[in-house]
Amino acid sequence: MAMSEAAGEPAGGEGQSAGLWRFSCAFYAQPGVSEALIALQDRAGLDVNLILFALWQGACGLHRLSHAELMAAERSRRPDQGGNRAAACGRCDAKLRSDRDADIQRLRERIKTLEIAAERIVQRRLARLAGTPAGDTAPAARAAAAQANLALVLGPKMAGAVEATRIREALEAFLRG
Repeated sequence: MAMSEAAGEPAGGEGQSAGLWRFSCAFYAQPGVSEALIALQDRAGLDVNLILFALWQGACGLHRLSHAELMAAERSRRPDQGGNRAAACGRCDAKLRSDRDADIQRLRERIKTLEIAAERIVQRRLARLAGTPAGDTAPAARAAAAQANLALVLGPKMAGAVEATRIREALEAFLRG
């Protein structure tokens, strides 16, 4: 799937929500991305949806996020913060018990379904904050905006992390499509 198709050009309302979801699923599926994002979440407490939102804002030619916009995005997704982490912990706990137990497998699938539903809710909230397309939507400008947004979300402490490098490299490849 090409980047423009995966990202979906934002069209307002549900269109933006669907565009963010498509971008997130397509980018998350890139080699090494899911592992890097989960490592950033586990190691530094960074929010995967917030990272994906920031990347999407730049990659789709919406705009570079300001610090204030990042804080607004952070606040918009907070109501889910505890529930999603609890679902993830429950899934990990179920994995530890037994991967072969059929009841545990069914429970894990139900938890996974709920976790994905929670992710979609968070992404709908984030998409409501999406800006309008910037004047310069050339591929190089979009790539620069996505990289700048990633740096803003990661902050100076995590910008040089191995996982951050993996995400930047994957983003470059993804945008080349």
